[in-house]
Amino acid sequence: MFPCPEGIARLRERTHPHAMPIRLGFADAVGHTPLIRLNRFSDETGCEILGKAEFLNPGGSVKDRAARGILEDFERKGLLKPGGTLVEGTAGNTGIGFVHLCNARGYRCVIVMPDNQSPEKSALLRTLGAEVQVVKTVPYADPNHYQKVAPRVAAEIEGAVCGNQFDNTANRDAHYATTGPEIWQQTDGAIDAFVCATGTGGTMGGVSRYLKEQDDEVRCVLADPMGSALYNWVKTGELKSTGSSAVTEGIGIGRVTANLDGWPIDDAVQVEDPEIVTAAYRLLHEEGLFLGGTSGTNVAAAVRVARMLGPGHTIVTVLCDGGHKYLSRFYNPEWLAQKGLAEYASAASRRL
Repeated sequence: MFPCPEGIARLRERTHPHAMPIRLGFADAVGHTPLIRLNRFSDETGCEILGKAEFLNPGGSVKDRAARGILEDFERKGLLKPGGTLVEGTAGNTGIGFVHLCNARGYRCVIVMPDNQSPEKSALLRTLGAEVQVVKTVPYADPNHYQKVAPRVAAEIEGAVCGNQFDNTANRDAHYATTGPEIWQQTDGAIDAFVCATGTGGTMGGVSRYLKEQDDEVRCVLADPMGSALYNWVKTGELKSTGSSAVTEGIGIGRVTANLDGWPIDDAVQVEDPEIVTAAYRLLHEEGLFLGGTSGTNVAAAVRVARMLGPGHTIVTVLCDGGHKYLSRFYNPEWLAQKGLAEYASAASRRL
């Protein structure tokens, strides 16, 4: 059920002009997240390193924006009708955003995800009410890749649509319409660089486009883990991967998605697992921010960019989601020890 126009009007009349506005359900609560100064990292580099606190979205991640943008685009086009089904292939967070929205709007939600993701994600999706199909992790070229299975699942369900977050540019458009303008307004246009990892390409594609339209001098830098082909693509134009990452989930891919294609990226930074673990554990123990590995990737890359630019610059990055979904892996000392990374977590914890 959607709120009636009369009810909305009454609520807005009652809201004090200087108070936080009343949000009209889950979808209306997405976005408007604060920028958080990362004090230790800023002081060490002489730059202002600011994190966009996307973990404060109601579904807990930056992917709430993409999920809302895609779902509402389907509704506007008449492709998703009352009682319909939304199917998505996802590493987790977009699916979490989708199932929240589907619950709020009366849709069925079916999620297809690879088996290399943290078990907390699939458990949470099921708890929220999604029907979850976990498939074997295979290369993208394989027809049984989760992104290719999801459209086939949708085709078998009457009244279903597939979110297709990687190549549905409603994802990118959502960030162009919301995340980019918020960052520009919150920094009063005084931003020198935007640094962000990418999976679907939506955040980087949409934000970089918006910021470049405001000031072409803003540097947009891709943060890329080992094992991804995008670092070499930015640097040389060739999709070529090197190494691998044990700790990243949902970022670092081997192709240029429709959301990323054609939008401005000035440079790329390749971040290795020890840097990711160190940054994430420092965020926890020095900044009080309990975040996932992608946030560690972003902050480690932002520090690199800050050192390249020199003191006095403002760098914005994305704090994508909280650490709660990674307790069995990224925040599990035994698991980190198996990956040869426990020493970096311990060293970061002892810095104080």
